[in-house]
Amino acid sequence: MLQHTEIAKKFYKSKAWRLCRESYIPTVYGLCEHCEEPGYILDHIEEININNIIDPNITLNHDNLQFLCTSCHNKKTFGSTEVTRDDVMFDSNGNLIPKK
Repeated sequence: MLQHTEIAKKFYKSKAWRLCRESYIPTVYGLCEHCEEPGYILDHIEEININNIIDPNITLNHDNLQFLCTSCHNKKTFGSTEVTRDDVMFDSNGNLIPKK
């Protein structure tokens, strides 16, 4: 998993990523592709890293994306089935933020 370096932050704030995200989520009706609950995080199946972040075939390819709910994303990414705290959540960039 690519840590939230300046390169990663720049990518996730890019117009290309925003457009890719906006075009992908409607194709799965906004539902988690694993459990069909409402999705939250657009995830790279082949995780991006410092070596492939400039490769649009990895970063912007719909075939390498999946829309996941927080629980399914955490299970895939961190090996945990549930969020262990209910007062925080991840934003669309993967940053931990207080739950509203």
